[in-house]
Amino acid sequence: MQRATRNFVLLFCGMLLFHLAGTWTLPLVDRDEPRFAEASREMIERGDYVVPYFNNRYRFDKPPLTYWCQVASYRIFGENAFAARFPTAIAAALTALGIFAWGKRIGLSRAGFWAALIFSLCLQTFIHAKAAVADMWLVLFVLLAHWAGYELLRDRFGATWRSAVLRPNDTRIWWWLFYLALALAFLAKGPIGLVPLGTVALFQFLRPVPHFTRRFLFVRGILLLLGLVALWGVPALLRTHGEFFAIGIGQHVIGRSFGAMQGHGSRSLLISLLSLPFYLVTVFVSFAPWSVKLPVLARRLWQKRDAFDVYLIAGSALIFLIFSIVKTKLPHYTLPAFPLLALLLARNWIAGGVTERTLRRWSLATASVWLALALIGFPLLAPYFVSAALFRQAEPYLQPDMDFAAYDFVGPSLVWKFRSRVHGFLFYNQVKGRDVGPVRPDQVRTFLARPGPHFVVLPTPLADQLYPTLPSAYRKFSTRGADVARNRWVDLTLIMKNR
Repeated sequence: MQRATRNFVLLFCGMLLFHLAGTWTLPLVDRDEPRFAEASREMIERGDYVVPYFNNRYRFDKPPLTYWCQVASYRIFGENAFAARFPTAIAAALTALGIFAWGKRIGLSRAGFWAALIFSLCLQTFIHAKAAVADMWLVLFVLLAHWAGYELLRDRFGATWRSAVLRPNDTRIWWWLFYLALALAFLAKGPIGLVPLGTVALFQFLRPVPHFTRRFLFVRGILLLLGLVALWGVPALLRTHGEFFAIGIGQHVIGRSFGAMQGHGSRSLLISLLSLPFYLVTVFVSFAPWSVKLPVLARRLWQKRDAFDVYLIAGSALIFLIFSIVKTKLPHYTLPAFPLLALLLARNWIAGGVTERTLRRWSLATASVWLALALIGFPLLAPYFVSAALFRQAEPYLQPDMDFAAYDFVGPSLVWKFRSRVHGFLFYNQVKGRDVGPVRPDQVRTFLARPGPHFVVLPTPLADQLYPTLPSAYRKFSTRGADVARNRWVDLTLIMKNR
């Protein structure tokens, strides 16, 4: 094996093992992880790989790429937390590989390698490379589109860019990669995946290059992009009578942009204006430990920057700007900018005289902390996940034909855990075919009294109030733990009727 190939293989395998560490010990975390994992399982059950479902209801939150990857993982590893998270770790390792390859191609092998480590070892990557969600696939394909866009922008005659001269065949390859990566980024998480189009336009405004439209052939490229997305999108829209677009784009994209969703952000105009610098603050946590060097990097770039710096700044700034304007805010939304920030930091850090010994020490110390948390901390936290704790107690008595209900705690993790053993779905009250809420306290007795086996999860005080004496055909299991989605401790009881 050639040295270059060996380096790529070692980096990929090392990052994959690092990101997988501990993923088998920690239950899926409410809300998003169980939703993705269960929707992928229901794809297999239905044999329907076009329209995702969660709990037997449409799930329009995200396009299907992550579900498809999880389905493939389930075929190999079975339906479990490790399998649900495995594709994310693959995407994170491929992102590190892409950063390294980009640096190597432009003659910055050392910077590319350290940028790959900087990205892989920052806090937000540590979290999301282990999470069964869509973000890391978005990060990967946004990175690849940015790389391909860079290759198409640079002067093919080597006049201004410090990198290899492009041949005509190279141009064709990068053109295909640019639009293919954009399509896959869209299929990962929707319109935000198209941000590299804005990056190349912004760079052209800042540093014009000749024959800009000829390099990108935008009309052909966007038709290719739309065609690739339409292979899934048109059947999905037809099958759902347009609801996938109305809810997926209308609510989850436009709605997030102009209003706070799920409590993330503010509906007040004043608070929204005050929160515009949100990501300029949270980046110092999300990009830790490397974020301590961001002020030095900003000062250096203010004084001196080349075309590559400008391109990376344009991509990063555009992502931060978009999500600063969007009203719904979460710290990880700017994660697609982190590979670009890592490249900026690594090349300028090394150019500033930082030794590899220093970088190695930082990397080893950071990796040691994250591995200790994953291998020691995760097993210590696992017993406090209430859905998993109730499932462990009730599992010997579960029957395949059971259905179930829940009051107060209706975390998606309940559906994920218990549907691994039962075929029923979590009960919701409906009005005109629409869910209006979970079971009410006054419905619990009636629900359990229906013919057949059932169970209900509810707060322990309410369970004791409704059933001071448990009927002989009933069983009861109780636990105390964390409701992660609502940031609270809960005492829960599962009451089961087996016949």
